[in-house]
Amino acid sequence: MTTTTPPVTLDDVRDAAARLDGVAHRTPVLRSRTLDALVGAQVFLKCENFQRVGAFKFRGAYNAASRLTPEQRARGIAAYSSGNHAQAVALAARELGTTAVIVMPEDAPPSKRQATAAYGAEIVTYDRYGGDRVAVAEALAAERGLSLIPPYEHPHVIAGQGTAALELLEETGELDALVAPVGGGGLIAGSATAAKALHPGIRVIGVEPEAGDDTKRSLEAGRRVTVPVPHTIADGQALHTPGELTFSLNRRLLDGIVLVSDDEIRDAMRFAFERLKIVVEPSGATPLAALLTGRAGRLPRRVGVIVSGGNVDADRFARLCGPAR
Repeated sequence: MTTTTPPVTLDDVRDAAARLDGVAHRTPVLRSRTLDALVGAQVFLKCENFQRVGAFKFRGAYNAASRLTPEQRARGIAAYSSGNHAQAVALAARELGTTAVIVMPEDAPPSKRQATAAYGAEIVTYDRYGGDRVAVAEALAAERGLSLIPPYEHPHVIAGQGTAALELLEETGELDALVAPVGGGGLIAGSATAAKALHPGIRVIGVEPEAGDDTKRSLEAGRRVTVPVPHTIADGQALHTPGELTFSLNRRLLDGIVLVSDDEIRDAMRFAFERLKIVVEPSGATPLAALLTGRAGRLPRRVGVIVSGGNVDADRFARLCGPAR
């Protein structure tokens, strides 16, 4: 009998945690009696909206960038992202004394684009609905000799993202379920890798916006499925197909995917602001929406939730969380 070692293991996540120690924030775990009563479970919110750059993405970006050779660092880094990974790579590059060129969609939220530039990155734009960001970034990296760090399709990125769940479990002890958003799949792949290795009985549930259900469809089909480019307020989850590497992990580790609507995401953002006193961006609010609407199903006793980020500017937040319907 032969066994295949998975591309990312608990040891990889632990190694990433050591690299991030003292560089990334160890983000707080928030509790709310109101939330517990509403959903019928003890909920532990891992608040990555308090991470550097305002999202979990810094974990994976820094873990990958820190492993580049001195020669690679001297040439610089390339990346593609709608916003959070862009900021994360830009900051990681600055921390490591190198430069970054980021391919971003023309309609990326202005606050994310401005923050990326403020960290010192050069920005190259493309049309999200007509262009291929991977092709643009790969061509740019080849032309300039840059090291490409993708937002999720990289074992060191996935391992870095998994440190969020590792920290959560170190603080809370064993949980019965873990709920996290799914975009390209790196966060939940890394988190599930750590969680299932530490507590094999834990259920790991992913959450996607209804308009961007590529991972759910892919898991149901047993292969990667492509959907039209999603039109959703959850811009960090507006992908049309899961990554090959992330899907290979998630099809083995995930216990299910549930979907939430844009209106339900707005309600979750409003709840987080009014009752939990935190600002959460749309993608970061999808797991909370799944709990509040009951779409995550009957919850076990102790549930961990990864709130993936809080990068939303004041004007957009006000528009999204306007008067309750």
